[in-house]
Amino acid sequence: MNIIELFKQLLESPSVTPEDGGIFDFLEDYLEGFTTIRIDREGVKNLFAYRRFGEGKHLCFAGHVDVVPAGEGWNSDPFVATESEGYIYARGAQDMKSGVAAFTQALKEADGFNGTLSMLLTSDEEGPAKYGTVEVLAYLKEHNLLPDAVVVAEPTCEERFGDAIKVGRRGSINGVIEIMGKQGHAAYPEKAMNPVHQLAPVLSNIAGAFLDEGDEYFAPSQIVITDIRAGIETTNVSPGKLKMMFNVRNSTRTDKEKIDSFIASQMKGLEYTLTLEQSAFPFVTDANTGIVRTLSDTILEVCKVTPKNSTAGGTSDARFVAAYGIDVIEFGVINDTIHAPNERTSIAEVENLYTVFTKLIHNFR
Repeated sequence: MNIIELFKQLLESPSVTPEDGGIFDFLEDYLEGFTTIRIDREGVKNLFAYRRFGEGKHLCFAGHVDVVPAGEGWNSDPFVATESEGYIYARGAQDMKSGVAAFTQALKEADGFNGTLSMLLTSDEEGPAKYGTVEVLAYLKEHNLLPDAVVVAEPTCEERFGDAIKVGRRGSINGVIEIMGKQGHAAYPEKAMNPVHQLAPVLSNIAGAFLDEGDEYFAPSQIVITDIRAGIETTNVSPGKLKMMFNVRNSTRTDKEKIDSFIASQMKGLEYTLTLEQSAFPFVTDANTGIVRTLSDTILEVCKVTPKNSTAGGTSDARFVAAYGIDVIEFGVINDTIHAPNERTSIAEVENLYTVFTKLIHNFR
């Protein structure tokens, strides 16, 4: 089976979160010579496969086989790999069965590596991610199997294949503000305390506010208002409470305490509560580490382009890897149709990604 045949087989195995579509059973047989471990938890399926070639470092490729629901608006069956004009269309083509196919084939064909090669896969990255990669990493730590470096094959490229790798990710902090007022008749505003009116003078200071200046890796952390609601949907009653929700994609220079202090400085004199929840922590892998340098050099060799180091976008399972102090980096195909109808990636990208991973295994020390 070649890389494109493998890619199509993965695409045609329906694996909407938290299902694996039978992929893990197939991979256990496909990766001949690898020791496979199933670490299934609470309906989530996880697979770790490894092979020791020598006493050197441990390089792991990681990712997920689960996909979001297909939704509507497709021009072809989302779970049939449809080839057209050099592209293959199916749910998961970019996010991220292209990456899984590429490193699976590279691992299967690896030979002469001086160390350990492995693969970490979950069926719960697109969902809550509570029983996926985090559970596998805990198992690996307990059994002294944690890798030295990890490549997560999420789609990272922007305009052309090879133009970007992710050396980190921003964190994500969700906030909820509730301002307490006093409900009353709209005709007698002096007898009420309208929280909408209380918020209005300071809203422009909060909405879109930058909490830091960013740095060489991260854009500034910014408050993004996602919802404001108050009242009972009638025109003659002023509300007694207002609820505002926001999100901050934070760099390593902003944390919950900084957000708390900023909100307090803007809400002086108001009766309010603030709830903050950190759903993901920011991280960055030093660009001078071996895995970053080696991957960058390999991409230049294959693609004739020097990739930029990026931290843009949302979150990924790389954040769980980074929490163990492991050097982790992300590289995959172009990201422009993920989670959309008619998701697709080019045959050339998948073949080149497989080549990059094959050469990375050869070059890694």
